[in-house]
Amino acid sequence: MAIVNTTSIVNTPSIVDTTSDQIGVCYGTLGDNLPSPQEVIALYNQYNIRRMRLYDPNKAVLQALRGTNIEVMLGVPNTDLQRIAASQDNANAWVQNNVKNYANVRVRYIAVGNEVKPSDSFAKFLVPAMQNIRNALAAAGLGIKVSTAIDTGTLGESFPPSKGSFKGEYMPIVNPVIRFLVNTQAPLLVNLYPYFSYIGNTKDISLNYALFKAPSPVVPDGSLQYRNLFDAILDAVYAALEKSGAGNLEIVVSESGWPTAGGTATTVDNARTYNNNLIQHVKGGTPKKPGKPIETYIFAMFDENNKEPEYEKHWGLFSPNKQLKYPVNFN
Repeated sequence: MAIVNTTSIVNTPSIVDTTSDQIGVCYGTLGDNLPSPQEVIALYNQYNIRRMRLYDPNKAVLQALRGTNIEVMLGVPNTDLQRIAASQDNANAWVQNNVKNYANVRVRYIAVGNEVKPSDSFAKFLVPAMQNIRNALAAAGLGIKVSTAIDTGTLGESFPPSKGSFKGEYMPIVNPVIRFLVNTQAPLLVNLYPYFSYIGNTKDISLNYALFKAPSPVVPDGSLQYRNLFDAILDAVYAALEKSGAGNLEIVVSESGWPTAGGTATTVDNARTYNNNLIQHVKGGTPKKPGKPIETYIFAMFDENNKEPEYEKHWGLFSPNKQLKYPVNFN
């Protein structure tokens, strides 16, 4: 789904979305027993997973992606924000080394920073780094969209969804990010986990509501009705954007998933139910934004045994031996 391009540069944004291509999978690499990048790319192709989120410009992975049709959300790690914000030359070098040098890799977005919080020492470098990366891409003649990923901890109010608003302490980050995205017509990336909302309030939130299994509407909100937690959280972010003057900003769900072990309600059956229902559900939009497919990236491709706490090790669709942990219909 890239623009038809007869030159060697194929780093171009998509202009057409088909519902079967709405789903990507996040490729985290924090495991000491994972398959080689070549094997991983073969697995993406075998299961017709057309999009990938990659958290840093891993050279071996970028090399394995050459010449494939997999579209990549490529990350600039938080640890690089200060260096890239410090000078345009540093940003130009990053784009040269990680994008231009891999001209036959289909980069869809550059995700500058992930879940940056106001208390982070590098928070003040986020938007300058985004701007420098965008300048570098523009100078290289590349129309790749630049964004950043936030988590839903940025929300102060979220219930009911129409009351959604950002926390005051996040506004020094959120406001300049929103302005940048509106000015560049790029989407906001949101890591969205009903799992964490559910385990944080099992008294008031039913498991069926979190797993897209509620038989009837659970949360009324004016004229809108909510049958699942995913829609409620996403529409709360849309409501918060509206209150910040960015109601037309598009959201890409840059992470969502459910773990199979290690914590509350972590079973293979729950993960299978959540992820398969998610894949089907995002084809149709939310009550607030109906009919528009939601580009979504499932977290994650593999279990990653170097993560903590225990439940963080078990988000994979696949085990490190490349076997699916449960049936998944990626279409």
